[in-house]
Amino acid sequence: MQIGKLKLKNPLILAPMAGITNLPFRLLAKEYGCGLVFSEMVSSHGLVHHFKHNNRYLMSHPAEKPLAVQLFGADPDILAAGAIIAAENGADLIDINMGCPVKKVVRSGAGSALMREPRLVERILKKVRRAVNVPLTVKIRAGWDTAQINALEIARIAEGCGVDAISIHGRTRTQGFTGAADWQLIRKLKETVSCTVIGNGDVKTPLDAGRMLSQTGCDGVMIGRAARGNPWIFDQTGRYLASGHCPPAPGLAERKSVIIRHFELFGRYYGFEPALLHIRKHLIWYTQSLPGSANFRRLMHTLQSKPRFFQMLDEYWKLLARF
Repeated sequence: MQIGKLKLKNPLILAPMAGITNLPFRLLAKEYGCGLVFSEMVSSHGLVHHFKHNNRYLMSHPAEKPLAVQLFGADPDILAAGAIIAAENGADLIDINMGCPVKKVVRSGAGSALMREPRLVERILKKVRRAVNVPLTVKIRAGWDTAQINALEIARIAEGCGVDAISIHGRTRTQGFTGAADWQLIRKLKETVSCTVIGNGDVKTPLDAGRMLSQTGCDGVMIGRAARGNPWIFDQTGRYLASGHCPPAPGLAERKSVIIRHFELFGRYYGFEPALLHIRKHLIWYTQSLPGSANFRRLMHTLQSKPRFFQMLDEYWKLLARF
């Protein structure tokens, strides 16, 4: 799969997710065969004005390359300046967020609010395109609501501004993550533009990824929420696309080793005290549907030390072995 001058080993892409797709999770996704990983959404305003907490969003490692950095904002000049900073700090691809439905982002005029401002979209993309030489992409939604489905209009503008790829989530802003994603719209967008098109929405399993590719003709598939607590979905999907057979999910031993790997990565890059806090929400997804998981997660919220983490994990896995 090609995005501008960037050649990917496969069409599987980790979607940008706030609070999820930090460096440790991106490294796990790459280890399981993801073709392209995205950073969390980064404020262009924060980068340009040197807000300290924004620096961690650009933290990277050679093992996760290529890395896509997603920026959000509504000011063309600030977005262009932010793109330069991201590229100088190792971003292999710059993506402009035009799909985030979160109220705080939308109120600032960014995210999916930009779907209602085609002229501003054009000014933004022209500015950013002139500012950086790395591939430029945009992530959009179907539109603002069912009365304003304008993804095709925005896509034509984006292609005219020189973007290398368009990612489309087949829901409107008002839908958020409810209802069904419109895959037919993804197909129409692919038929409308000549640049690379990446489909997003309702890809929960390897079979879903295969269906999206065949039904829409899109070039790549972006997997978001289905990867939480499930980074091996990229390995499963890659194998399914290659052979037509979907391998089983990992057993308990591998699942435990992934949790430990994730925790150790958090500790390595952020310190083990923050790691104890970070790993808690991921344990919700890693242990979902496992026997006794609710009580295990409740106990994990009392964690105070790294040794205690391993002790509680061992105790729970011994319990699981009895089922």
